[in-house]
Amino acid sequence: MGREKLVKVEGLTKKFDGKVVLEDINFTVMEGEAFGILGKSGSGKTVLMNAMRGVKEYEPTAGVVLYNVAICPNVETCGWVEPPSKVGTPCKRCGATLELEEIDFWAIRGTPKFRNLYNRLSMMLQRTFALYTEKTVIGNVEEALKDIDYPRERMPLKIMELVKRVKLVHRSLHPARDLSGGEKQRVVLARQLARDPIVLFADEPTGTLDPITAQAVHEVLRQEVDGGLTLVMTSHWLYALVEITDRGIVLEDGHITMEGKTTEIKDAMAGGLEEFEKPPISENIRIRVENCKKYFYTADRGAIKAVDGVSFEVREGEILGIVGVSGAGKTTLGRIIAGLQVPSLGKAYVKIGDEWIDMSVPGATGRGRATPYIAILHQEYGLYPHSTILENLTDSIGLILPKEIAKAKATMVLEAVGFDEKRIEEIFNAYPDELGEGERHRIALARALMKEPEILILDEPTGTIDSITQNVIAKAILSSRAELGQTYIIMSHDPDFIEKVCDRAILMRGGKIVEIGDPRNIVKMFKELEKPMDV
Repeated sequence: MGREKLVKVEGLTKKFDGKVVLEDINFTVMEGEAFGILGKSGSGKTVLMNAMRGVKEYEPTAGVVLYNVAICPNVETCGWVEPPSKVGTPCKRCGATLELEEIDFWAIRGTPKFRNLYNRLSMMLQRTFALYTEKTVIGNVEEALKDIDYPRERMPLKIMELVKRVKLVHRSLHPARDLSGGEKQRVVLARQLARDPIVLFADEPTGTLDPITAQAVHEVLRQEVDGGLTLVMTSHWLYALVEITDRGIVLEDGHITMEGKTTEIKDAMAGGLEEFEKPPISENIRIRVENCKKYFYTADRGAIKAVDGVSFEVREGEILGIVGVSGAGKTTLGRIIAGLQVPSLGKAYVKIGDEWIDMSVPGATGRGRATPYIAILHQEYGLYPHSTILENLTDSIGLILPKEIAKAKATMVLEAVGFDEKRIEEIFNAYPDELGEGERHRIALARALMKEPEILILDEPTGTIDSITQNVIAKAILSSRAELGQTYIIMSHDPDFIEKVCDRAILMRGGKIVEIGDPRNIVKMFKELEKPMDV
């Protein structure tokens, strides 16, 4: 039996304040299908998903979202909604025979029928776990079932079924606050599955997780699709859409530029990095880390060994990658090298001219002599919220240049990190919170490049950046290094990016260095060592 059409988007256009964000979008999602939406940050992915979900602020300016469903004819007293394959079967609530109906979703807003359909759609949002942190995994799933008035006598069996489906039986009694990012996202998924949705919308469900941790979430999502769930998913990781979804579209500037099987989309979009002639790496040492340790102490967990006896050297002009899952110690180590944290034991030195600077010594006569030559991209971006994008790139970082020259330089750097001329003009006078997350991330990277520093420490430079833009970022780093001879330390949970751009790499686990060497070997070891447990 072939799949039934479940969702049909026709001519969908959305404007905000007169600006077109989506224009004439057309596609169909089949029942039981996993459908992917791919595109750069700001391309309209999230807007499209919210329009399909029926979120009030995203009502289309033009076009329709049609749902082809099996619906109970007793609309006022029941109105239960099922996927179209259930047509002709008894309603699970009142026993009436379900009938086929095509619903123009936005045309019925405010009616009981709209609410009945809306309540059968679930959504996982990006960058928010939305959990009761003090409640256990079981407690969080129980709350979700209470929200839909699930029969209390059947609740215990349903809770354990859902916990098992998301592979968290071994963590079922742990409070949500103690879970890893991937485990938290699986609890979120269990809470959404508790609603037994006819469509699950997943907006960047693993966007902030490292690929290894994300893999566990991907496996659960694919398992649910194989079990009959209809999934609509956005991701900035092309590989994630290939692993999970069957078909999809690519959005660019609010238009569909490609549609088809996600494997075919991947092949069409595949493109390697331009070949940059890598300069020979100097034998001179630029950064030296000696037996660094950084311990934190908490009341409930005791000593946390974020960095535990780490030693290595970075050569002048080298791009060194530090790879590991979230919590491996990468960020803490980077902050020690930058002089933002003092090690509990050991030293980090940076060579400026002929002098070695101890980065644990405060003040202008200590690390202050090195910091003007170091730029840092923090994982949290750190853009100034009350400054425009142009101000963030110029005045706010103390760049002393004539206004027009500063603007021209900002334009060049933004182009290097993937913005086109039109978008640059649009965002120069905008504020950070008016932009998408991936765009803010790229602007933060551009700001790190603006002062042409000698040493750059980049913490997750591709953390929220889509697959399409990642090659652009890689090219920007390689090109900048080739032109200026800069030294880079890149902390990342994205092993593929480390393999693309780095000369050497370090694998960290539990605050320790596991191995240092060729990025290809380190990435292979990382993927083998950190395979998620199949529980």
